[in-house]
Amino acid sequence: MEIILKQDVETVGFKDDIVTVKNGYGRNYLIPQGFAVLATTSAKKVLAETLKQRAFKEEKLIKDATKIANAIKELEIKITAKTGDGSKLFGSISNANVAEELAKAGQKVDKKFIKVEGGTVKRIGKYNTTIRLHREVIVELPIEIIAEVK
Repeated sequence: MEIILKQDVETVGFKDDIVTVKNGYGRNYLIPQGFAVLATTSAKKVLAETLKQRAFKEEKLIKDATKIANAIKELEIKITAKTGDGSKLFGSISNANVAEELAKAGQKVDKKFIKVEGGTVKRIGKYNTTIRLHREVIVELPIEIIAEVK
């Protein structure tokens, strides 16, 4: 079944993408939730016209996202956390903690656009995160988890 996404859906695609999904997923979840519409010929024509008009605005968004990505690349994120014996953390570090540290550094990024290598971090050390600022602008950010001084 072909559908047009009305908004970003995590494992399916981005807003205004035409994607193919299983019938049940499209009819029972995406369409009723308002995440997508059926990709009929008329809907595809409307989408093409909308994308043509939006191309200029999209160029500016990409330029802004690239500027933010360059600023993020220059950051060194170190997150302090309480540790137990050895290098194991009390709790874990997730994308929310990375978003909080980025906000402290002056770069506000929504946590849903940040992916931490392995999902959550449970030991001190160096890890990589991927930040998606735009569908075409993705930046890699290394983070370091250090033990809190007692």
